Amino acid sequence: MKFFHHAAAAASLAGLAVAAPRVIEIGPADFSISVLGGSTYKLPQVYNEHFRQVGKGPRAIAKVYQKFGIEFPPELLAILEQLLEELGITIPGITNGGKGGSGTTNSNVTTNAGQGEVSAVPQLFDSEYLAAVQIGTPPQTLMLDFDTGSSDLWVFSSETPATQQNGQALYNIAKSTTSKRLAGAVWSIRYGDGSSSSGNVYLDTVSIGGVTVASQAVESATRVSSSFTNDTASSGLLGLAFDTINQVTPTPQKTFFSNAMANLAMPLFTANLKKGAAGNYNFGFIDPTEFTGSISFVDVNTTAGFWQFSADGFAVGSSAAVSAPHEAIADTGTTLLMLPQDIAAAYYKQVASAQNNVQVGGFVFSCNETLPDLTLNIGTYKAVVPGSLINFAPADTDSFDTATICFGGVQTAAGLPFAIYGDIFLKSQFTVFNGGLKQLGFAAKPVS
Repeated sequence: MKFFHHAAAAASLAGLAVAAPRVIEIGPADFSISVLGGSTYKLPQVYNEHFRQVGKGPRAIAKVYQKFGIEFPPELLAILEQLLEELGITIPGITNGGKGGSGTTNSNVTTNAGQGEVSAVPQLFDSEYLAAVQIGTPPQTLMLDFDTGSSDLWVFSSETPATQQNGQALYNIAKSTTSKRLAGAVWSIRYGDGSSSSGNVYLDTVSIGGVTVASQAVESATRVSSSFTNDTASSGLLGLAFDTINQVTPTPQKTFFSNAMANLAMPLFTANLKKGAAGNYNFGFIDPTEFTGSISFVDVNTTAGFWQFSADGFAVGSSAAVSAPHEAIADTGTTLLMLPQDIAAAYYKQVASAQNNVQVGGFVFSCNETLPDLTLNIGTYKAVVPGSLINFAPADTDSFDTATICFGGVQTAAGLPFAIYGDIFLKSQFTVFNGGLKQLGFAAKPVS
């Protein structure tokens, strides 16, 4: 899910030139441990079939606009007004409100020698990935959204007003013996619709998969917008971008990954997301069984705080590659693959039934179409996104079984200063987020 307002960061990117990416290929034999005896852990995912399906396509686009503080186009607002009323979600200035939705969370926590495992829950059509995080002493387990496009660990808590809760698990501050208020520190996240969430900051013990950070900044929500209230499965967010975009004032705080890196066997984590099946995040190690061939690494530009890299072209199906240099970020918290207008249009030009439908909110096509693959060129590396992944969601009904029109997982990044390689892309690639070397690694993997 996308929540951040990064207008300043976006503005700083607007004038950047796209440099040719430098790609380094690394094979499994080249992997080395940085910290002897350092920790590793795996976070597998399970599928949650209880997520509500109404209007998945335009809702996914709206979340991108919300996170990056981009004004909603009028046609998208009109679509959202109807959809949000059906979902019972209130956004000031758009809807009049309604009753909250419902959802469930599945959790199965296991451990084994030397490596912890916790279950994660992707919501229907893979729009949100959740994992169990332990906060406080004794530990309290909350299901959080892991997001490489933001840098805050914020949660529903005992300070969140009861009227803004809807069954989420809460971080009970008073019940943690290690909780300590960070004097003078507050946080606030603004949304594209003008609303915001905010609160106080505490330092407490946080553990994920057996890796523990003491005195981790935990941002306690004293106010949340209705979009969070109605997301009953999630108790908050754990940001995995860079420290510079942390929203705590007056002093930004370090992310959990930033604090934990020194104690990991390797200063990195990997994302192996899948469509409608169990995937995983691995921290501190690279599992060679999760990808094929070598990993191609590209330098990351951390100026704006994101996992930002340069891409330089594309190809549709078996067509020749086309030059199209652009800046992009790798973002587990964005559902869709948001590409420059010329790339998205060129892709859908090869889909006979495709049209950019303002009534639906983006590119749609007949569900009977066999979609071509999309190859995105990152330097010498060619990342193939299978067409099967680009069929994202039903557009005219709430089920693939009855839908005739489907919503595309590739949409335009209009209004954004960069392309967003979200989950549609990441489900096609084994991805390494190397915080030590400030690099991203991509490798092919089996895609079901």
